[in-house]
Amino acid sequence: MPADQTPAPERSRALPLLDRGEVGARLRQVRKSRQLTLKQLAELSSVPVSTLSKMELAQVSVSYEKLAAAARALNVDIAQLFRASGQVNAPSPATVVVDSIPDAAGYSTGTYDYYPIAGAFPERRMTPAYARIIARERGQFDDFIRHPGQEFAVVLSGRVRIEFETGEAVSIGPQQTAYFDSQVGHIYLSESEDGGDAHVMVVMTDR
Repeated sequence: MPADQTPAPERSRALPLLDRGEVGARLRQVRKSRQLTLKQLAELSSVPVSTLSKMELAQVSVSYEKLAAAARALNVDIAQLFRASGQVNAPSPATVVVDSIPDAAGYSTGTYDYYPIAGAFPERRMTPAYARIIARERGQFDDFIRHPGQEFAVVLSGRVRIEFETGEAVSIGPQQTAYFDSQVGHIYLSESEDGGDAHVMVVMTDR
């Protein structure tokens, strides 16, 4: 079978996702622990107050871009928002972290399902994540996604098209990679056959 025709796992076998209410509750917990109001967090993160409020109340699923912006403003690793509420600020003495993707806590934005990996590593400088690309059309996004730093992606199965606000686009299949400036607006689209999802490993850095 050609590499770019590797079948993606069936939708029915998707990994479990966290309820967005859990993520919202953790976001609120961290904000409260920092003694910040929604207005103050909005000013620090550039995410509108109304959006932050809806995030905390689980009234909307938001993109990685907005969750990451809120996490940066709170000075907390985004993966901490996917942990049990009592563990948000828990330090980890680990020097090596071994994770299993099926055990990762995931979150759905409607266009992607993504699962931060190695969130227990102390003061990590990269954000690795396993992602399931569901979207197939540009119109499924309100806007391109932008966040500080750089991004590396390797396709695990299926086929992915990465479109940029510049008009540039790349299409990559299994074992192919892309590396780009994530400050440039971008989106991932699945080009997998038979309407299937694509599966990628992404590593992001704020540097």
